[in-house]
Amino acid sequence: MLTKQQELNRRDFLQKGAAACAVGVLSACGKAPERPTQSHTTLQRLFFTSQGRTAIIHADGTGLHYFDFNLPDQVTWQPGPFFADGQRMVFLSMEARRDGPGKPFDTHYHLTPTHLWLYDFDSQSLNEICTKERQAVFYTPALLLSEERLLVQVVSDSGGKIVSMNLDGTDARDFTRFGEGLPYGLTLSPNGKRVAYHLASPQGYQIWTSDIEGATRVQVAAHPDHLYFGPSWSADGEWLLFQNCHFKKDPGHDWSDVCIARPDGSEYRALTNNQVMWFGSSYGKPGNRGGGSNIPSWTHDGHVLFPLRLPDSKTPWEYQTNQPDTDHFNRAFKPELARGGVEICRLDPATGEHSALTTNDPPLWDFRASESSDGQLITFCRAETGGTPAIWIADADGNHARLLTRGVDDQGADHPRWLPV
Repeated sequence: MLTKQQELNRRDFLQKGAAACAVGVLSACGKAPERPTQSHTTLQRLFFTSQGRTAIIHADGTGLHYFDFNLPDQVTWQPGPFFADGQRMVFLSMEARRDGPGKPFDTHYHLTPTHLWLYDFDSQSLNEICTKERQAVFYTPALLLSEERLLVQVVSDSGGKIVSMNLDGTDARDFTRFGEGLPYGLTLSPNGKRVAYHLASPQGYQIWTSDIEGATRVQVAAHPDHLYFGPSWSADGEWLLFQNCHFKKDPGHDWSDVCIARPDGSEYRALTNNQVMWFGSSYGKPGNRGGGSNIPSWTHDGHVLFPLRLPDSKTPWEYQTNQPDTDHFNRAFKPELARGGVEICRLDPATGEHSALTTNDPPLWDFRASESSDGQLITFCRAETGGTPAIWIADADGNHARLLTRGVDDQGADHPRWLPV
């Protein structure tokens, strides 16, 4: 039996893996993407994932391309952070996983060799980074601090930590240290001086900020009975948006409340109550299921988008407390118990007023909403009860909703991300 700390570490790794999958997994077969025509270069673009692959598409539905790379021994590919110019990004590739039957996750997963790559959309070049002075075989990208420096999750037999390094891997400095817990969900303040993250610590999930070296730390939200998750900065850097899950009553992390606080931890307040945000999304049916954490998001004018639960809603995937959690899904498909759904809601943090941007009859599951950089559009996922999601686009007020893609062979698409412009 795992100790409490081993179980926490294993769960942290699984959630980190889920977070990585939330930005996509690519197959390792290969050709470069077609360069977009001049008429499309000014359009908003999105990444999304489908059937273990990642694609890019313009907001008008044109320019769809699934990324494929062909490099020896690289089994999966996951997109990481974008550079501010929107023309470069970091990819993570992984070799064959070292865990499996007879090789427990918590002792073998981090033995999987990983590689970080810099991809340029214009030149279509892919160059490996963070190769020098490596501290472990398992690296994952956490946050770009600048054009030259990256925060990287480093995992070894000693545990997990975040390390700041140059893009080539040199001048590595600890941002956190082994034994402190595993921080992830890192975001950079608008002025580039502070980092916010949630920390999966032995005392629970907490919200912290620090400077870009990991020093001058401030605890923003923490309580042993609450799971605080997914901080993001307001455009002016004055507020942090995050969520609070009552995990002891909700071990599946299905629901949460939307909260804000100042980066110094003051003026904390819940913007919703009664756990009305859909947090741990689960969808699909046996043989084609998926999920991952939902995160509330800011709009350009300081409002918040989040998936609001309709009264008494329940997904068809019921969390199971009477069996070991081996895959961080741990659910049974019970469509006969499903009811209701969720709607994309726009919330004013100043007044608490909110309004639904999407309504459906019969109810559907609308989630993962975010606004384009120009504030004109939102993208979100929509799934029927027991069905796989598709990517949708709507005007910022929710009008003129239209289907963008159902993914590979109409088998589902998830995790849309706007590219910087």
